[in-house]
Amino acid sequence: MSETAHQRAEAELTAYGLTFPEASAGPGWQTTRALYVRKKMFAIFGAKGEALDALTLIMKLPISAEMAEELPFVRPAKGWYKQHKWVTAHFAVDDDVLAEMDTLKGWLRQSYVAVAPKTLGRKVS
Repeated sequence: MSETAHQRAEAELTAYGLTFPEASAGPGWQTTRALYVRKKMFAIFGAKGEALDALTLIMKLPISAEMAEELPFVRPAKGWYKQHKWVTAHFAVDDDVLAEMDTLKGWLRQSYVAVAPKTLGRKVS
């Protein structure tokens, strides 16, 4: 079975995130996958019960969270996530995730810088 566009996007975003200093990949919560910097999550991929041809991505966006929430593929944040400026991007089966790769890579960088120790964050900002 060939990879879906959503799986290719996750693989590309994961590879990009791993180029950041001291970044690593590992399990997130339950069925999710995550990117870490010094044991702190800066991106979470997947959602419980998510289909292979869908993609959910959660990132901390201290600079652009409010603007991001205006986009059609971003779900409204609630509670702790909203208070701490984490954003959930969700791409359903029919959504063109590959068209948003530049935006998602920028957000991944922003999330890394927000979570990483300042000395590491300065190396990529």
